Amino acid sequence: MKERNAALLLLLTSVIWGFAFVAQSVSSESIGPFAFNSIRMMIGAIVLLPVAVPRILKEKDQEGYWKRTLLSGLLCGFLLISAAVTQQFGVALSGAGKGGFITSIYIILVPFISVLMGKRIDGRTWLAAAAALAGMYLLCLGSDEGIARGDIFLIICALLFSFHIIAIDKVGKNVDGVVLSMFQFLAGSLIAAPGMLIESPGMDAILSAWLPIFYAGAFSCGIAYTLQVVGQKYVRPSHAVLLLSLESVWAAIGGALLLSERMSARESIGCALVFAAVIAAQLPSKSRRKA
Repeated sequence: MKERNAALLLLLTSVIWGFAFVAQSVSSESIGPFAFNSIRMMIGAIVLLPVAVPRILKEKDQEGYWKRTLLSGLLCGFLLISAAVTQQFGVALSGAGKGGFITSIYIILVPFISVLMGKRIDGRTWLAAAAALAGMYLLCLGSDEGIARGDIFLIICALLFSFHIIAIDKVGKNVDGVVLSMFQFLAGSLIAAPGMLIESPGMDAILSAWLPIFYAGAFSCGIAYTLQVVGQKYVRPSHAVLLLSLESVWAAIGGALLLSERMSARESIGCALVFAAVIAAQLPSKSRRKA
């Protein structure tokens, strides 16, 4: 596949993920975050099943395969569902557009968490973090009202997504990506199931939100992930991350077009700073370009 075509797949992935914030916002009016995420992740696992099964059959006889795969899926699924449920609370309170930009700071948080594991970060990452903090101040703390409850959920969500990314980096090297994704969706769905039982959504409530649930499950979880796996094989990592980071922009566009969300001038400047920081943090440094 040509890099240009693969880049279009990654761009489409970012669009799907961005508009998933709209689906989350709409569904929050009918069902709770545990029910929404339990159902959507089960749908995502089912969508990936036809792709994952042949890979499982090919590798299942390897020594320690099932233990390695199931433990990796459980760990990543726990972190993923924790982040997703927290994000759902935040999006319901703060909106799709704002949710997309605050969530995107996980890209900047990952290098700083990696410092605790002995890795070093360069000066440009520190500058990107400073810009992100300034943007977050304008988004969340730039008014007399103080930080909103939904924004707190979204910041926690970004932190949890950071741990999820690091976990995938650690355990994903020894597990097929599509298989890991299917098992993490399955694990996340089962972990959220008790919460769904407590929320006790009626069938009418679930059916009223079937479209956003199906979109978030089949498209955002299942199809978009597969597109990401295919696209990243042919696109340079630095370009891939830049394309995928457009997710926050599409979330804002989706919120404005479909939900009539509007941001103040202060919040818009904050979004611009956060997005610029995310882009700057992912641009290849001179040392990486030479390598």
